[in-house]
Amino acid sequence: MSETYKKLIKTLQALFEMDKADLDFGIYRIMNQKRDEISRFLENDLLAQVREAFTDFTDSSLAELKQELQAAIEQARKFGAPDPENTEAVREIRQKLASMVDITAVENEVFSHLHTFFSRYYDKGDFISQRRYKKDTYAIPYEGEEVKLYWANYDQYYIKSSEHLRNYAFVVKDGDKTVRIKLVEADTEKDNVKAESGKERRFVLDADNPLSVENGELHIHFHYKPAGKKKQTALNKEAIETIFQQEGFDDWLALLKTPAPTEKNQDRTLLEKHLNDYTARNTFDYFIHKDLGGFLRRELDFYIKNEVLFLDDIDDASFQVTETHLRKIRVLRSIAHKIIRMLAQLEDFQKKLWLKKKFVVETHYCMTLDRVPEALYGEIVDNTAQHEEWVKLGFTTEDTEITEEYLKENSVLVLDTRFFDAAFKDKLLASIENFDEQCDGLLVHSENFQALNLMQERYREQVKCVYIDPPYNTGGDGFAYKDRYQHSSWLAALTGRAKAAYSLLSTQKGCFFSCIDDGEQDKLRISLDIVFGEDNFVANVIWQKKYAPANDATWLSDDHDFLVLFAKDKLGWSPGRLPRDAKQNKAYSNPDNDPRGRWRADNYKCNKTADERPNLYYPIIHPKTGEEIWPNRNAVWRYTKEQHEKNMAENRVWWGKDGRNKVPAYKRFLSDVGDLVPRTIWKYDEVGHNQDGIRQLRALMPQTGFTSPKPVGLLERVVQVGKGDLVLDYFYFAGSGTTAHAVINLNREDGGKRKYILVEMGEYFDTVLKPRIQKVVYSRDWKDGKPKPDSDGNLNGIFHCFKYLRLESYEDTLNNLILKDRTEQQDDLLKANPALREDYMLGYWLDVETADSPSLLNIEQFEDPFNYRLHIATGSVGATKPTRVDLVETLNYLIGLTVKHIDTVRGFRVVTGTNPKDEFVLVIWRNLKEKDNAALEEFMEKQAYHPRDTEFDHIYVNCDHTLEDPHSKVKMIEIEFKRLMFDVRDV
Repeated sequence: MSETYKKLIKTLQALFEMDKADLDFGIYRIMNQKRDEISRFLENDLLAQVREAFTDFTDSSLAELKQELQAAIEQARKFGAPDPENTEAVREIRQKLASMVDITAVENEVFSHLHTFFSRYYDKGDFISQRRYKKDTYAIPYEGEEVKLYWANYDQYYIKSSEHLRNYAFVVKDGDKTVRIKLVEADTEKDNVKAESGKERRFVLDADNPLSVENGELHIHFHYKPAGKKKQTALNKEAIETIFQQEGFDDWLALLKTPAPTEKNQDRTLLEKHLNDYTARNTFDYFIHKDLGGFLRRELDFYIKNEVLFLDDIDDASFQVTETHLRKIRVLRSIAHKIIRMLAQLEDFQKKLWLKKKFVVETHYCMTLDRVPEALYGEIVDNTAQHEEWVKLGFTTEDTEITEEYLKENSVLVLDTRFFDAAFKDKLLASIENFDEQCDGLLVHSENFQALNLMQERYREQVKCVYIDPPYNTGGDGFAYKDRYQHSSWLAALTGRAKAAYSLLSTQKGCFFSCIDDGEQDKLRISLDIVFGEDNFVANVIWQKKYAPANDATWLSDDHDFLVLFAKDKLGWSPGRLPRDAKQNKAYSNPDNDPRGRWRADNYKCNKTADERPNLYYPIIHPKTGEEIWPNRNAVWRYTKEQHEKNMAENRVWWGKDGRNKVPAYKRFLSDVGDLVPRTIWKYDEVGHNQDGIRQLRALMPQTGFTSPKPVGLLERVVQVGKGDLVLDYFYFAGSGTTAHAVINLNREDGGKRKYILVEMGEYFDTVLKPRIQKVVYSRDWKDGKPKPDSDGNLNGIFHCFKYLRLESYEDTLNNLILKDRTEQQDDLLKANPALREDYMLGYWLDVETADSPSLLNIEQFEDPFNYRLHIATGSVGATKPTRVDLVETLNYLIGLTVKHIDTVRGFRVVTGTNPKDEFVLVIWRNLKEKDNAALEEFMEKQAYHPRDTEFDHIYVNCDHTLEDPHSKVKMIEIEFKRLMFDVRDV
């Protein structure tokens, strides 16, 4: 086996994750189940085609011709030829030899080119554009743009993963022993207490129970908790020493001590390798290519033209060389295309999983008690978990006696349905008509791309204002990025999600704000040009984020950030005007007790000359003295003579308190002025500064570890200018909930009906975001975590309701994949048909053999839709457990349903609402084992739901049915669910 062949095999193993045969989770688990089959195909089938492709180059072997040449030379010498190596016989053999091809050399050259090409574009799990025009010179795709912003991951999806907080498993001893690293769920941060400075959370071995054997697997138990100033490497070293000292696990420990050396660490063990890999995961982001097959085929053509096919070699004197070259190129292209197809299958499969609309795995509601029927108060009185939550939030104390009378008197107490059973929740929801209209906010616990993707149908073109506060790539903002691709990672994340948000924005009334600092402002601006079009750029607003200069700054004190503002359609959009405050109204008074109210004196002159505006140069008669008052020739009157006479008649000319001023002024009434046009500089004394944001949050949550909240006033200004009756905050991420706080404050002030949608992925969802909104609803002002009444003793709470969802993650999707075994007949068919086997391996085995996975929609589970389950990571440390999926809520989002009513009637789950086309929709869910078709027909008859009537435009029912459907309006939920879940749009 040649060295070039070995290098190629090693490269292909990396490309197809074959070098991670010991990992047992996610896509690695699926690939490793097919590892032997894939390796056999690549090494025995595919690459063998290279040698086969060159077998028809000659009828005699190169070695035989060389022997014949040597014999001819010896014979010429034997007969005394004057030039033995130049006889006619020798020349004929040499000519024949020159026309021969060294098959081994050509094969190695093909292997070398394959290795060079694929290794060039592959970088630690991702395919990066590295098109080399020549040495050290790269080319980018160009389509005639005047200006083009292009980055390495331009055509890829950025994957933000919390995967390092998921279960990690690896196999040892020829793949028959599994070791799993488990995190202890109990040690998450509680009560919004963040690790103190210098005590960042680390992975720490569970000293009390480091090892256990469960279901034939070795489990290594870790906590994720504050660990002082210890580095993770030191903690890993301590963990390894402790593990190897454990008694009763000799066989397992012997396996974990298996050598896994590196060049720098020759003593590394298998345990150290995996422990370091585990604790370092999520250090870098990763990507999924949008069209890997097309990308690699285009790059292959470019590579062949520039680095394989040398045009200078093609001439009449070297026709045979050219023919060899072309044959080599055909073989290279053929094999490369097959490898590309197989790579594209893997990448497209991951793209399919990424773009798949994710299941809703949890749905709950928080609402003030005014929305709750008094008939349910008895159950609230008996619910100690809800009482404890109210104490924790500061609404009540441990001594507060919760009675039905107390609940009636405190209607702004915020109830959370997660503390109640399903029956209570059903009764509560059934009591609310026009539910979505009554709901004031939506919180989504999810990676933001997945949340935006699921919301496409429900909120398409409905959002009026988007605000995002993306990380600035400072290194301390929690935004991981791939080595050498810091800006590329950030731009890929930003642009991809902005495109997903773009379709949610109202076409005529939608606008997009992004807060950013100087470091990335230029790149942000150009990337948003790509999404919105540069003609829709509105302004670069300057926000003065500091109230005092940084005197220790190395260069200049960084006192401002930007809010980059785009409109979806600048010509159709206009900013909201800003209400005047007391400071701005201070200049207005009423010294003459004018019944029209307060006014201020404005200049009666303008800066035009008499030569420029002769009609404004005239005398005014003083009403007291009767003398003529002329303006200066270089500063004539502001008003024409006719307008002046009108001003006099309307008592708008002011000559001073005693009426004897030499020059008049114009009385501009406050009622004439109205609200203010927004300016591009927002000062801290108008909208707040960074310290205001921290102070406001700590007043609500004194122990919070959230260090960078924006001031509420800033977001109030954004909502006002953006006329945000529906505001979306999603990147990266909604964090502390300032946006919702601002919306609630504005509604409290003016009685508005603004709504918000917030997306948050991290632990702050439960520890900061949700409790902050609950607190702001209950009371306007807070101090030291306690509600602060106003001078009249009022808390100024607001009636409110918000829904919060948790979505299946991308890692959940991967970890719920199940590989279905092929039948014996299928195996026999593939063995008997090599061409079919190749097509199957290259093109579609992944889709076929994972089709029944629950995360890819197992249709059979729809017979009991209320018990559809996935293994879902729970809590901040990601321990997985079987979780019931909310198929009802998921379908509502897939079809874009605005819910009018939801109820459980005689065992059927009934949802009514309107779809994006404003068509009336009925959805009926049933457990087929309990409600067969006869029961369904009886139910439809009793409820007067008749498909032949015009009451509903569409009716959705799960499982096969025998309903009369003359107008083809009854749809089978499973079919629509699958179609919509995998309806891939360019987001």
